[in-house]
Parts: sequence; C-alpha cells; structure tokens
Amino acid sequence: MPIINETQVRAATAANARRNEVEFPPFSRTGQGLGLAEILAEVDRIARLPLEESTTLPKEAFTSEEFYAWEVEQVFRKEWFCLAHVSQIPANGDFLNLDVFGEPLLVVRDKSGTIRVLSRVCPHRAMDIMPPEFGHEGHGPAQWDEEKSGCGQTRIFLCPYHSWTFELDGRLKACPEMSEAKGFQRDEWALAEFRSEVWNGFIFVNLDGKAPRSVSQQYADLQVKVGAWNLAEMEMVVSNEWEVPCNWKVLAENFMESYHHAGAHAKTLQPLMPAKGTWTEAEGAHSIRCHLPYREKLRKEIVEMEARGEHWSAFPPLADLEGEAKFEWGLFLGFPLFTFLVAPDQAVWYRILPQGPNQLNLLTTVLVPPSSKEHPDWERMLERGGEEAVGFHLEDMEVITAVQRSMYATGYQRGRLSHLEMPIWLLHRYLAARAQNSWPTEYLPGVAGQR
Repeated sequence: MPIINETQVRAATAANARRNEVEFPPFSRTGQGLGLAEILAEVDRIARLPLEESTTLPKEAFTSEEFYAWEVEQVFRKEWFCLAHVSQIPANGDFLNLDVFGEPLLVVRDKSGTIRVLSRVCPHRAMDIMPPEFGHEGHGPAQWDEEKSGCGQTRIFLCPYHSWTFELDGRLKACPEMSEAKGFQRDEWALAEFRSEVWNGFIFVNLDGKAPRSVSQQYADLQVKVGAWNLAEMEMVVSNEWEVPCNWKVLAENFMESYHHAGAHAKTLQPLMPAKGTWTEAEGAHSIRCHLPYREKLRKEIVEMEARGEHWSAFPPLADLEGEAKFEWGLFLGFPLFTFLVAPDQAVWYRILPQGPNQLNLLTTVLVPPSSKEHPDWERMLERGGEEAVGFHLEDMEVITAVQRSMYATGYQRGRLSHLEMPIWLLHRYLAARAQNSWPTEYLPGVAGQR
C-alpha cells in the first residue's frame, strides 16, 4: 500500500467530491433505485435480523437525497446534536459560527459566562449577521493561538446590513431609525435562541426544541462510563477540519467498528489493538460502546515504562483511571452522532456535520487535562499527539472516500457483516427505531453484549 500524506488526501477528497456529483449523480435525481418508503422498509427488515445474519444497508441509504432529507428532519433536528467543547470558547465574548442542517448558528459565551446557541439570522430583514466566506471571525476550528482564528471574540454582535446590534445573549441593543415604526418594541426583536445544554463540557443543541429528554437524561449511562476522564475539565489541544465526500453513516460506521484495523490500519492500530480482540457492549437505548484492548505485549511494556517513571502514550496517563481503562481505547456513539473515544492519556472527539447525502464537514480533535500542558516536555508531546491523530485518520479518509463512490456503482453488492461489526448493526437498529418515533431497546428487544 502506498504511503499517503495529508496534502494528497485533501486533494483526493476534493476530486472525489466533484466525481460524486458529475460522474455518479444520486439515484433520486435519475429516478432509479429505492424510494423513501422502500428504504425505510428495508432498514426495518435488516434491523430485525440477528447479528449473525446481518447485512449492510441498501446503497440508496447513502445516496438518496430523499432519505437524507428524512434523516435531517426526523433524526438530527429532533435529537441532541453536539456542536463544540467548552474549551473552544473559554472566555466571555468568545463565539463560534456554525452552519448546521440549514441553520446559521452562533455558539457564544455571554457576558455572564452562560453558553448559548443563537441564530445568526437578523430579525429585521433576515440577514446572516456573519455570513461564511466573507471574512468574519468565528468560522472553522477553535482558536488556541494567534495563527488560528476559528474562534471569534466580541462585545456585541453587529448586523452589517442596517447596523442593528445585539447583546451576547441575543437581546437587541440598538436599531437606528426605527422610531417611526408604529408599535415597535426593541425588547421584542432578539436573535432567536435554540435549546442547548452542556454535558461533560460538550455543547449540544436541539434544533426543533422538542427532544423528550435532557442531554444528561439521555446519556445517563455514558456518564458512568466516562466519568473518570473528567471531560468537562479537559482542553482541546489538536484540531483539524476536513471536507469529506461521503455519507455520514459511512464515517460513523468506520469510526465505530474495529474490524478494519486488520486492513486499513494494518501498520498503525492493528499491532497495538488487534481487531480480533475488540468487542461491543450490550445494546443501549441511546448509545453504543466498544472496547479496543491493547495487545498483551504492549500492556507489559506500559507497566514497565511507568515503573521507570516514563510513559508509552503521547501524553501522560490520566491519574484517575483504573483496571482495563488503563489498557484500552473506548469508542462511543451517542445517538444520533456524538462520536468520541477515550484513551488512557486523552479523549478524541469527531464532530461529524452532514451536508448532504454524499458530503460532510468533519472536525477531528484531541482533548487532554490541563495538567498535561504543564509537563516540561509538553511541546514535543503535542507534536507527537498531533501527528498520530492525523496519521491514522489519513488511512480512514482513503477508505471512506472510496466506499462512498462505490455506492453509485452497478457492481455494488449488499455485504454480510462480521461479528466484529456489531456497532454497524446497532446503528441500523437505531435508524429503524427512529422511523417509528422510538428508540433501541424500546422498539425491538435489546440485545446482549459480546462479553
């Protein structure tokens, strides 16, 4: 397999994005393939199969604009979606601009320190007060040095169209030449605010405002499983943004299954965490958890190094971890798309932001506790951690880009799943449940884990 680098991968993904649109238009445009009702029926059918008989989804689930529109309206806008980590906007007045499922959003820490998710749409004439690609700060990855300007900082928000200004909490502060508008009341014209919550340091939004549970209620089982990492106290120290020409499920499935360690990561992750030893916990109503244990030889090496006052991983091991947590990675998918992993020295969060049936924006990040940054060898550790984070991700990018293009091919065949791909099967069961306005373990009886 040839050695690939970041420049090559970014160029390749851009080229494949063009090919997806020109060479292989989505089936819904050509009148071919399954329609929405047929796709949902097939999702329901395969969700009822036992794991040992499970298959992949029909290709239209990855290409149909109609099915993608259903996912946006019935899944993403109705559930909690993770936008950022609090360390991205640490100071009052810090903000991020994001465009999420057609909503231009502001994620801001206001003057009281409260984190809010506001609309960027001015209530006067519908101007996006900070439109992307026009030089406004706040778009892109977070800022942690002067060279990265993804995070903006301000005292007020100014609409450039007619100079209406807004406080950081969204209230209208000033609106010139409105005194002759009969009955106009300034306090009635604020930026719209979306329902949001902070859970373990991560900022979530519910776009339709009707999620039946709070984030803490929905992820109560995850709280127990990730508590030792103190995610709310961690800080984002590595961030890379990617434009990826694939369906969100292609990336989510790849993130959660470790069967591909034996192929795509044969020289990177497979020697450390062999695919054969990975396993998935029992089905949960709102999340999937997978375990990626270290090879026994590596475990012994780690113990020996720590006995000498050294550490094997990129960053110092976390002090509060016990037992198996010190010798494995833990993969999590909080439904619908909160993807992260915890390791003995760090946490990794992927913000997967779908932008169509065959396109998404991806932010890959690494978080560590503040104590790691105080280590005298911090700069070297950060360089190593950043290189490792990008290195195995480049291997994934090659795979997921090629998989998406094959969804349009006449030679596409519905594959059978390995027992090591149990997370993919559980994701299918989640989609089937949401089609019935239900959740896994409620719509169908829950299934046991692999240990």
